[in-house]
Amino acid sequence: MSGVISYPIPPYSNVPIEPQYYKPRNFVISAISLGLTTTVTTTLNMNYVIGQEVRLIIPPLFGTRQLNGKTGFVISIPSPNQVVINTSSIGFDAFKTYVTGSQAQILPVGDINNGYIKPNGQGKIFPTIPGSFKNISPN
Repeated sequence: MSGVISYPIPPYSNVPIEPQYYKPRNFVISAISLGLTTTVTTTLNMNYVIGQEVRLIIPPLFGTRQLNGKTGFVISIPSPNQVVINTSSIGFDAFKTYVTGSQAQILPVGDINNGYIKPNGQGKIFPTIPGSFKNISPN
């Protein structure tokens, strides 16, 4: 009888995922302008692209709870630390900033960077999906 014995992967071979080695990444929100579209300003410059889907995480203290968990697509990038998403926020509560353990964040949606875009699935085209995660690890 022959068989293969598989052992656990040693911790040094299975390095943890470090968020700074993946782009795009999540960013802390410093302001939100409400309206027919929603403008999100962050504390750092973002690396999102037009057409990318994003999700907003808004803890209760920050107001604008109606946007918590909402997704939208980036339709404009007015400055390096701002994006305009196609999510309507008319009549929502105003955004407030707080310094707490949980910060309001904007996150990219998705976890792969290629896939079919042809509607009939024919062909072997594997383009990069705009804004999808890319490993930029030095390892």
